[in-house]
Amino acid sequence: MMHGPSSRYDVLITEGALDADPAQAAAIEKLQALHDALEKHRADRKGLFRRRPSPPPRGLYLWGGVGRGKTLLMDLFFNNTSVEPRRRLHFHEFMAEAHDRIGDWRVAETRKKRAHPAYDKASADDPIPYAAYDLAAEAQLLCFDEFQVTDIADAMILGRLFEGLFRNSVVVVATSNRTIDDLYKDGLNRQLFLPFIDMLKEKTESFRLDSGEDYRLKRLVGAPIYYSPLGADADAAMDAAWARVICGANERRDSFTVKGRTLTFERTARDAVRTDFKTLCAQPLAANDYLEMTRRYATIFIDQIPMMGPENRNEAKRFVTLIDAIYDSRTKLVCSADAEPDDLYPKGDGAFEFERTASRLMEMRSAEYLAAEHDPNEAAA
Repeated sequence: MMHGPSSRYDVLITEGALDADPAQAAAIEKLQALHDALEKHRADRKGLFRRRPSPPPRGLYLWGGVGRGKTLLMDLFFNNTSVEPRRRLHFHEFMAEAHDRIGDWRVAETRKKRAHPAYDKASADDPIPYAAYDLAAEAQLLCFDEFQVTDIADAMILGRLFEGLFRNSVVVVATSNRTIDDLYKDGLNRQLFLPFIDMLKEKTESFRLDSGEDYRLKRLVGAPIYYSPLGADADAAMDAAWARVICGANERRDSFTVKGRTLTFERTARDAVRTDFKTLCAQPLAANDYLEMTRRYATIFIDQIPMMGPENRNEAKRFVTLIDAIYDSRTKLVCSADAEPDDLYPKGDGAFEFERTASRLMEMRSAEYLAAEHDPNEAAA
């Protein structure tokens, strides 16, 4: 039987992967309490003499500043609970999936709609309850990273979508840089969004992770983040930096699809990914692929960046596009390269265009850049 996130948190502190932090410890207590309540709820539902199942416990909305460890704590919760089925995903990814399901229902044949287990002829033209039903069937526990609402299309369906999720006993855990009251702040027709805010307050407990330490910044500025030239020393330094950033997490495989292309990364942990230049730039990827990376990962590790020239100009163009997406979103970059930025594309056709990329690579090593808030919506703009 799993003991929940608190035990794992204590192990990571004992092993030195994490520093003891009172604010994080308080958040872990909240997550542990939710874990225990979910275990009790599951046991109650299995009871032989209970005629009506008890309502599920309230979820948790964990918010606070950048780098305070929100994603790390939610990972500890998600990976150390036995609730099934459960899903952990970025909020924008969830909303894209919800829009797809709504669109699929609208074009589905009547015969297929009638076969749906929740089919009701009177509401068959309304796709949102059916999308919510299907999402709830796939996950009774939904853990959202980077919960934020900036799109009016999302804002206008959230209330009814989540009403359906909660009606089907889904428990929500979310991390965000914003308090619930600031979601969709200054958004168009925000008054129509306010009932969702009230619902979220009712169904989740809001907890501020008020740590004074920016741990992500601390782990990145404690050592260089650009290692050159390539070789055993650079490889060892990248390994050490990766270990610092993922804080004892187990690596996992992650895949996502952009415009029919599926990208798979073998090494992801927390909100970081580790890959190499060939994977990102030697295959026909485009700006949308790189933008999706910056939405999913706050820190990107790239191994083995070579020197470039006219002979591999296509790879260099993709690298320029990649760095633009990383830079504009203030995603953090840790990399190993065959030369310093100014010498990565030293001469030949394309060298002039590469100068801006070299300048950005230099700036991305600065404390000011590393301290900036990760904002993938800025890159998308």
